[in-house]
Amino acid sequence: MPNLLNRLFGGRTSAPAETKSSSGQTMLTLSQLGPAQWSGRGYASLVNQGFMRNPVVYRCIRLIAETANRVPLMVQVDGKTVADHPLALLLARPNGRQSGPELLEAVYAYLQTAGNAYLQAGIVDGAVRTLFVLRPDRMSVVAGRDGWPVAYEYKAGGRAVRLSQEALPIPSVLHMALFHPMDDHYGMGPLEAAQTSLDIHNASAQWNKALLDNAARPSGALVYSAGNGSLTDDQFSRLKAELEEQFSGSGNAGRPMVLDGGLDWKALAMSPRDMDFIEARNAAARDIALAFGVPPMLLGIPGDNTYANMAEANRTLWRQTLVPLVVRVAQELSGWLGPAFEGVDVVPDFDKVEALAEDRAALWERVGNASFLSDEEKREMVGLGASS
Repeated sequence: MPNLLNRLFGGRTSAPAETKSSSGQTMLTLSQLGPAQWSGRGYASLVNQGFMRNPVVYRCIRLIAETANRVPLMVQVDGKTVADHPLALLLARPNGRQSGPELLEAVYAYLQTAGNAYLQAGIVDGAVRTLFVLRPDRMSVVAGRDGWPVAYEYKAGGRAVRLSQEALPIPSVLHMALFHPMDDHYGMGPLEAAQTSLDIHNASAQWNKALLDNAARPSGALVYSAGNGSLTDDQFSRLKAELEEQFSGSGNAGRPMVLDGGLDWKALAMSPRDMDFIEARNAAARDIALAFGVPPMLLGIPGDNTYANMAEANRTLWRQTLVPLVVRVAQELSGWLGPAFEGVDVVPDFDKVEALAEDRAALWERVGNASFLSDEEKREMVGLGASS
């Protein structure tokens, strides 16, 4: 690397002949604190920066979608489960390209990333024959004069298709949206709430990678102490601009330089060790997990990772995150598809979830010991429906 001062003075190391000087400007800081840079809040930006680049976000979404998908959805008619019901067969194989679990996994994942999930019903001769999951970034609400959605517009391949909500026997599109306090139509996903922590986590990874690429040298400041003169305003500006261009920012973190001609290196007090990037990354990761409702220890984030705590964290994930999510999706499907299948109900079967076995056993014991209840009432309370 050529000598920095030689480039500034045109190859000369002696003091310049100019008389105009700035004797008070003797220290130049290589890294300056500027405004924080945040990623965009659009769906594409959040998915690119989060799900596709951040391991914590990726694991949170996959964990929620895959685990919630382990809960089977039953079709009940008058409280009785009917395994061979047409709706049960439709949910098992909704279309020619997807299985039922694959479609539901996409629904759960879209709710976590976009806060919205869309299902389209293929209606032939007044009967629902197929179900398709649609990408939320391609959907837009078409509101009527009263503000309520009258249709949805789906854009793909340069074309826009209008999906009416007046189709029979049911509306052609089911829109599931998480609560958004500032929007009448679209939901707000956990990924959007975790944006700040996501950017901190990604930025710390980029900074650490830059330090490793540049031999992990810390940043600092240059002190000009030439005995026969001071830097002129022009030389000061050129030196400052060159330092900011070649030695500032995370991409140039730790980049070495050659000093000469009265320049001296002074390390600054703030170093990567002082900033403690590891703890900052862990704190950001915990905030991301908090937004998704996933206990941090299930993601391998350092903490109280004992066996007892892991078991309780698994139950907490089910109780506070997965059960409400699965119940909501099942209720949305019941309300949407029920009129097309003579009022059937879609009910999640939590009896097959091992993590909830203790909760179910406690429920069975309480109900079984209730002598004032009839057998039919007990069956209804535990979700078995009326006996045949």
